[in-house]
Amino acid sequence: MSSLPEIFSPDGPLAQGISGYRVRDQQVEMAERIAAAINSCSVFIAEAGTGTGKTFAYLVPALRSGGKVIVSTGTKTLQDQLFNKDLPMVRDALKAPVKIALLKGRANYVCPYHLERSLADGRFLTREDAADARRISVFAKVTHTGDKAECLEVSENSPVWNHVTSTRENCLGQDCPDYKDCFVMLARREAMAADLVVVNHHLFFADVMLRDEGMAELLPACNTVIFDEAHQLPEVATLFFGDTVSTAQILDLARDARSEGLTNARDCLELQSGAREMEKIAKDLRLAVGLDAGRFSYGQLLEKPEFAPALKELEEEVTKFAAILETQAERAEGLEKCWQRAVELVQRLGQWQKVSDDGYVRWAEAFTHSLQLNSTPLDVAEIFRKQMGGHPRAWIFTSATLAVQGKFHHYCAELGLGEPESACWQSPFDYGRQALLYAPLGMPEPNSYGYTDAVVDAAFPAVVAAGGGAFFLCTSLRAMRRTHELIKARLEDEGHDMPLLMQGEGSKNDLLQRFRHLGNAILVGSQSFWEGVDVRGEALSLVVIDKIPFAPPDDPVLSARIEQMRQQGRNAFMEYQLPRAVINVKQGAGRLIRDETDTGVLMICDPRLLSKPYGRRVWQSLPPMKRTKELSEVINFFASRNRDV
Repeated sequence: MSSLPEIFSPDGPLAQGISGYRVRDQQVEMAERIAAAINSCSVFIAEAGTGTGKTFAYLVPALRSGGKVIVSTGTKTLQDQLFNKDLPMVRDALKAPVKIALLKGRANYVCPYHLERSLADGRFLTREDAADARRISVFAKVTHTGDKAECLEVSENSPVWNHVTSTRENCLGQDCPDYKDCFVMLARREAMAADLVVVNHHLFFADVMLRDEGMAELLPACNTVIFDEAHQLPEVATLFFGDTVSTAQILDLARDARSEGLTNARDCLELQSGAREMEKIAKDLRLAVGLDAGRFSYGQLLEKPEFAPALKELEEEVTKFAAILETQAERAEGLEKCWQRAVELVQRLGQWQKVSDDGYVRWAEAFTHSLQLNSTPLDVAEIFRKQMGGHPRAWIFTSATLAVQGKFHHYCAELGLGEPESACWQSPFDYGRQALLYAPLGMPEPNSYGYTDAVVDAAFPAVVAAGGGAFFLCTSLRAMRRTHELIKARLEDEGHDMPLLMQGEGSKNDLLQRFRHLGNAILVGSQSFWEGVDVRGEALSLVVIDKIPFAPPDDPVLSARIEQMRQQGRNAFMEYQLPRAVINVKQGAGRLIRDETDTGVLMICDPRLLSKPYGRRVWQSLPPMKRTKELSEVINFFASRNRDV
């Protein structure tokens, strides 16, 4: 068998089988360290800067390991790219006889049972929804996987998907008449038979907690778990190690119970009237916290006079509805499932109201049409460490952004990893030549009135000098909308021909395709454009970050965590808030230079970068770009680049 240096060499199988492949010393070193961790069933943390080739660095040892491997990615988009492109490419180059599979959560697969019921009910709100349902019906007849990502004719955000996919609550399991045609079960069977399975973090943790999504069977047989985009894990783990109950679940139960009742218990009129009443009270609870979307601490909720009575009334109504369903449960599997769901919802509503101060924080999030009640652990380290126990296996954590000034203390503490083997590989790019970090002087304080206006005033000359090709990464949706409004006015006033795009005007992938194609566009985005975005060449030459992205201190979970750390005599800002903000800045900055020929300017407008002692920790964690406080140097940078072209 070839050694790793031979595989990655200029005349090795990767170079011969993959066009454009280049040897990188960092990649070979990283692959060797990962192979050693796999062989010794140990924990290994690797930060690999942009351009290191970390995907190949973990895929090669994974494919050669001879054991069962789970690779977990940060997003479904990355999951699809890995499974459909990178993984087959490396496997074919190595001629590795490895069976691979893709596994997603059940909400990604068409459910034949629910599709048929929805088409029979015909209760779609718009003509477009009805058309989407017909398109999905055609897709379901020809697809081999049932994966909605392959149904290109229907937007992934179409509300119809909620009606034609299953949830853990409404799946009939082996009692389903369409069980033998179930795409979820097919995907799980293929994953069980595969040597390497690609999942995503949400699926991994949903299963670890719920034992529902097929991973419960996969994990015991697995020798290696590799987390790519591992910087997202603490956030995802916090989400899943807590408990949640939502008015949306109650509305879904009402809808499903009505539908099952019309088919199997038409004579039980109580079922229909009870479902309608439960729906009304669930909507009343949402309205009890006000019309605006947002997050509320438990204390804030109790200050709203209508909240506690509305919650109690909803619990009583769901209890009554569960009793009605119990009388009808024997008539059909679907009705029995609805009864079980109602009983579980009663328990969770009661549990949320009883939670004591045992390391969990209670809070709620109001969306446009629903209210979600959450109970979230303040510390996931112990829970995560417990999940890693048991059967010995290798655990690999990798990302371009895990360290703060080259150290992993913060990350290891969050996940309870102790002091494992770790390594940091810098990007092979020549940042000193390719990029410039610009921190403008004279910016007002970030929380002052008119700050966003000052950001646009400071950044617009740089946008003009770059000739477009700019990302504005904002730390809030309000700032994003204001930035868009101001840039639009400036473009019109000054007569610049630069297309202006904003997050939310289409899907993320659609916006990025347009941005790349236009070549001189300006894209204003918030959270979803800070990471996982790859635009190469002059289409992206300027990245503007409005503020250091500290989480808002009024966030219920963060404020409770800060208070807990304060009581322990710890410095929450230095130990928790700052390291998280640094990792987020590194993610945003990583959008700029994507290959050896890219050039551009990273502009961080926040004056705290220069005025606060901790500002040094932020910029010292960034790649070694040349730094400036002068706009003239930015203009000269773009002018000299244009001359070179």
